Amino acid sequence: MPVVFSHRGFRFFFYSNEGTPREPLHIHVENGDKEAKIWLKPELQLAYNDGYNARTLRDLLKIVETNKERIERAWNEFFR
Repeated sequence: MPVVFSHRGFRFFFYSNEGTPREPLHIHVENGDKEAKIWLKPELQLAYNDGYNARTLRDLLKIVETNKERIERAWNEFFR
């Protein structure tokens, strides 16, 4: 599972074998036993949350939005 970047103890990554056909562009965010999945397309939105509180989720969505191009570039480089 390729890690795109880490930030303040959060690991932003995607699974290399998730979905057939492959799911749309998204990123997983993990910290300890907590994980969230965030869609980047067609629009930025939370797919699921396992353990993060509302404030942390808002922060994570901002971090993903700020790094959207970086995430998309890593996704495209990996899957092409």
